[in-house]
Amino acid sequence: MSQLTRTIVHTEHAPAAVGPYSQAVRVGDLVYTAGQIGLHPASGRMVEGGVEAEARQVLANLEAVLVAAGSSTGGVVKTTIFLTDMADFGTVNAIYGEQFHTDPPARSTVAVAALPLGARVEIEAVATAQ
Repeated sequence: MSQLTRTIVHTEHAPAAVGPYSQAVRVGDLVYTAGQIGLHPASGRMVEGGVEAEARQVLANLEAVLVAAGSSTGGVVKTTIFLTDMADFGTVNAIYGEQFHTDPPARSTVAVAALPLGARVEIEAVATAQ
């Protein structure tokens, strides 16, 4: 029985972890990302412009982590979206649909009481490496 290699993924093109976790972990040909929020990678601050701006930054951060792991948004098989206000579902769903417009991955969306650093939206993913 072969042992799968576990590789920690880090990129400067996405925000640094704000706690004791990795941006992603690759195990064999699977990539598990940490949840990404709307932090700008260079400043480490939340982007301004409301949930729409945050959702766009979240997806950019997610893509950067996936690329660093040897994958892409095209390799995503499952996402989980966390929202602090389900009234934002339509806005986030539309922006998400721009990124995942063809053969979208499986997805769950859940409402949460709060997210780190006052974020309104967080997305995590499982992807195949390419």
